[in-house]
Amino acid sequence: MNLHHASDVSDTTAASPFQPTEETLYRRWRAQKLAGYPDASRLQVTIADLNRVTAAEKQAINLLCDQANMCIYQAEDAGQWSAREAVLALGRQFGLHRLDQNLCADDEGLSAITVADKGRGQEYIPYTDKPINWHTDGYYNMQAQRIRAMTLHCVCPAANGGGNSLLDHEIAYILLREQNPDYISALMAPDAMTIPANVEAGQLVRPAQTGPVFAIDPHSGRLHMRYTHRTRSIQWRDDAVTQAAVIALRNILEQPSPYHIHLRLRPGQGIICNNVLHSREAFADDAPAGMVRLLYRARYYDRIDGSAVQPA
Repeated sequence: MNLHHASDVSDTTAASPFQPTEETLYRRWRAQKLAGYPDASRLQVTIADLNRVTAAEKQAINLLCDQANMCIYQAEDAGQWSAREAVLALGRQFGLHRLDQNLCADDEGLSAITVADKGRGQEYIPYTDKPINWHTDGYYNMQAQRIRAMTLHCVCPAANGGGNSLLDHEIAYILLREQNPDYISALMAPDAMTIPANVEAGQLVRPAQTGPVFAIDPHSGRLHMRYTHRTRSIQWRDDAVTQAAVIALRNILEQPSPYHIHLRLRPGQGIICNNVLHSREAFADDAPAGMVRLLYRARYYDRIDGSAVQPA
């Protein structure tokens, strides 16, 4: 059931399994979540045409995004249509309309993730061949522009490397809460994490952004996560519980588990997700061989339609 609110401020009085004080609701939700959790082999859905997703394909994707917040799709006959237009069409068919116009996106809000040899992209790690550590997209955005969903579509992989690791943020929440519920309370604090201002050539591009790591999304009632694994240019709340929570969360992300997924996207393959935690390996292109990594990424303020939390 979709819950729509006029404001992006969470209703802290409503009962939710994600509130640290709600033990009964949490245990019920946790049991349902883990009982129906798909393994990596079940996260994949084949789509005949990204421009026209069938009812059966949509049902399968929505189910996976409800269970695991993500789906890995393989498009058939990917060379028969424009990847740029198909990625945007795919999003629209899942209720994803409000694109995030980030700094390196085109006029439609689509970002070409490839090595940039000129322009602004050279200054940002996604547009290099370097590794990217664990994060959720848009962790530096204002709360009113929180990234709820994203798609990542592969046109061409790198010659070597460039694989992605994924972890459902609701699973990360469970693993952390099982260690210590106080860690969840600390990371739900409104001043838990601050991303310093972005300044280019002496000009303010984006002011500092302070907010929680975990929050209850006011639109869907589901868990939203805002996180970066980086250790520089980030300020954590200066108290013992927060510092311990950050260390515990880092350990969860860095230690393999049955819930961690690793894949190297093939041409026509992609990820549609509710902004799960993800990372990227370093990679090497081979231009003479035609192996120059190119992925299209779209970020949305919407959540995938059909993935709202169900009443307990």
